[in-house]
Amino acid sequence: MSNLERQLNGYRLTTAEILYHMPDHPELLQSFVWQTLDMAPRYPVLRRFLDYWVHNIEGRLHSVRIAQRGVIAPAELRFAGAEISVN
Repeated sequence: MSNLERQLNGYRLTTAEILYHMPDHPELLQSFVWQTLDMAPRYPVLRRFLDYWVHNIEGRLHSVRIAQRGVIAPAELRFAGAEISVN
């Protein structure tokens, strides 16, 4: 399925900020930012990624913060309060 088809089916641009404990220094947190098209509220793509992380990456997860924005949205129009002519 193409990205356009996914967006028309309800997928939105999802950004996840993942905080995890560094493997060599568990008291320190590292930030990782990941973006993909995903569908709220279940986030199946993000859940698969986090499942992969837990099973294959040494850094233990601390927290995940999610932001989402529809890429395909109605046009946003604003009317200017002035008219300018350029010759």
